[in-house]
Amino acid sequence: MEIRGKRILVLGGWGQVGSSICREALEEGPAQIVVCSLEKWQTEDALKQLRLEFPESSTDLAGEWGDVFARYDSKDASRRDLMTDPESRRILVDDLICELKTDLVHATFLYRVIERHRPHIIIDCINLATVFAYRDVYSSTRQLLRALDGADEGEPLKGLVEAHLANAYIPQLIRHVQVLYNSMLECNTRCYVKIGTSGTGGMGLNVPYTHSEEKPSRVLLAKSAIAGAHSLLLFLMARTPESPIIKEIKPTAAIAWKKIAYGPVERGGKPVSLFPLEMSDAISLEGKFQLPPSKALSKKLESLEPGTLESVYIDTGENGVFSLGEFEAITSMGQMEYVTPEEIALNVIFEIKGGNTGKDVIAALDQACMGPTFRAGALRDSALASMRKLEQEHEVDSVAFENLGPPKLSKILFESYLLKRTYGTMQAVAQASPEELQDRVCQELESDSDLRSRIISIGIPILLSDGTRLLRATQVKVPHPDAELGVSPERIDLWAHDGWIDLRLSNFELWRSRFQQIIDETEAIPFNDTSSRYERNREYWFQEPTIQPGKVASWLFINEEKGLRMKH
Repeated sequence: MEIRGKRILVLGGWGQVGSSICREALEEGPAQIVVCSLEKWQTEDALKQLRLEFPESSTDLAGEWGDVFARYDSKDASRRDLMTDPESRRILVDDLICELKTDLVHATFLYRVIERHRPHIIIDCINLATVFAYRDVYSSTRQLLRALDGADEGEPLKGLVEAHLANAYIPQLIRHVQVLYNSMLECNTRCYVKIGTSGTGGMGLNVPYTHSEEKPSRVLLAKSAIAGAHSLLLFLMARTPESPIIKEIKPTAAIAWKKIAYGPVERGGKPVSLFPLEMSDAISLEGKFQLPPSKALSKKLESLEPGTLESVYIDTGENGVFSLGEFEAITSMGQMEYVTPEEIALNVIFEIKGGNTGKDVIAALDQACMGPTFRAGALRDSALASMRKLEQEHEVDSVAFENLGPPKLSKILFESYLLKRTYGTMQAVAQASPEELQDRVCQELESDSDLRSRIISIGIPILLSDGTRLLRATQVKVPHPDAELGVSPERIDLWAHDGWIDLRLSNFELWRSRFQQIIDETEAIPFNDTSSRYERNREYWFQEPTIQPGKVASWLFINEEKGLRMKH
């Protein structure tokens, strides 16, 4: 797409990749670039640098800061503070596991940023996989197990359970993708580019760069697993109608560099302290090794006046600062080697403009995946014919078992089947009154106990015509156990819509309009058009003399549920 005149949001815009992308994008003349970073000073620093480098640019430069994975009202709070406060921690857990609703999406900082600026293009440079993986579900599991074994009497068990749940990788990832997708859809974002990661800098399971864990590190592989899951969720997003254009550039090497300098060496945003210990301060190795310093050693360290580690370093952005030796080792041939942020930025801009770099992971997955085949299509009619023949031999109709899901599918299949049994064709249904449809379907169910049993026994209840009584068996698929179970007219409407056979008059009015719409669509096809343009033509709908519930269900899922497959 054209970048000139567009609004661009760069998440992680202060980092080395984000900064390079902002510079490259400014060359294209966008209307606005919004730099979003975790900290206020980062955003301000990035904007200051861009204004110095592009003093003549007419592009509006704006800034946002905060945690894009948090609610708006806690965007500036540290994760540690949220996790130690019982009320905030419980909100974190609830936000991950509850049903996604509009008010939750609107409460997030990410939505607020997208809604405020309504970007045409979002470029996401945040290393999500690292953020989630280093919340470290392994550590929270160990703490929880120690507490269950009675070995840890410090933190109450409730707090440890909540902390463990809040660290769960997959719920965090899924909720983020849901919020992102809904926010972009609501605000009409047209292109989203993710700067992803392999988690190992392009190396395999033998990657030697870990933080003293086993090789390969569980935490490091969690990072790779999250990155892979993220790519597949973006792949699905790219296959969703009305979704923005989705792309992912996934560097598989170390990324460097932002600057080379001499000065204080920082870790986690804080200078590394230098402790002037003497050789005589060595501790004895006996008994159980304690990771935290002993009381005696702690007292000794507190009495010292530590200095600050200063040296020559190379700043690799999100990965921190490396010494000459570390940088030389990691970028050597046969190790991670490295790629520059400018090269990544060039690929991103080229892809947004419609170029084909060959580096878009989503396009690569599209090309590599095995989709529907000609052979399967040729055999489909044979499979359906065999099943219909067996139906006749055994004098049974194979309608729904509720093994495929969702319950609405079984509901639709059985409701259209009931109309087939009572009226035969869509035309006959469309010509009857809702009252006539209701009366005959209710009589059919009243007279056929086997049919009733087949419906309710798979978990699909039957809501009777008065709307106040329900015929059900042991199991019901709707409502879901997590749903609010208080009965009200609104909830009855919702449950009937989602998975109950609905014998109320309004539902028969709906079925009349559905069949009339199918008939109208079919009749609108010119009689002299025998081309391949129309998939659901007269032959498709009317080659069989009666209603075909499976065909009807697929039409409803495409038109009412917006469940159209984009790519074949």
